[in-house]
Amino acid sequence: MREIISVLGLHPDKDPNLAGTDRRVAKMYLEIFSGLDEGTRPKLTSFPNDEHYTSMVMEKDIPFYSMCVHHFVPFHGHGHIAYIPNERIVGLSKLPRILEFYARRPQLQERLTEQVASFLDEELKPQGVMVVIEARHLCLEMRGAKKPGAITVTSSIRGVFAEKEVREEFLDLLRRNH
Repeated sequence: MREIISVLGLHPDKDPNLAGTDRRVAKMYLEIFSGLDEGTRPKLTSFPNDEHYTSMVMEKDIPFYSMCVHHFVPFHGHGHIAYIPNERIVGLSKLPRILEFYARRPQLQERLTEQVASFLDEELKPQGVMVVIEARHLCLEMRGAKKPGAITVTSSIRGVFAEKEVREEFLDLLRRNH
């Protein structure tokens, strides 16, 4: 960061606002990239599916912030996560925590979507998982194409969500207002 400041022709020794900026940025990066620390991986609290629930469980409009691995500028949006249980159900607070864990690293939206789906599929072994992420990328809005407001949508489909009827139920629930 100190080198970037220098290349930009800025002088931390002359501008008190820049004094310590390199250290503040480093400290901030440790916080926003906390998902790189496997010790922060969420513990998936699950419970026996004693009710034999076999319909969809969905958590939608989960806000997240991440950083583009190509440009180190933010992208942000909402994730929508659903699964259909088998033997276990998950504590609802875990779905946003899984998204948060993988978002807190230099990231590609496509990879983020797959990581969330894989985590649930491997840990919970449900009948199926579907993850949709909608995000705005500042690397697209502030530079390059300069298209403010453009939204990138990615999805990952596992198990029974490959069936058109199940996938359409997910999309119908996604479209419903609260």
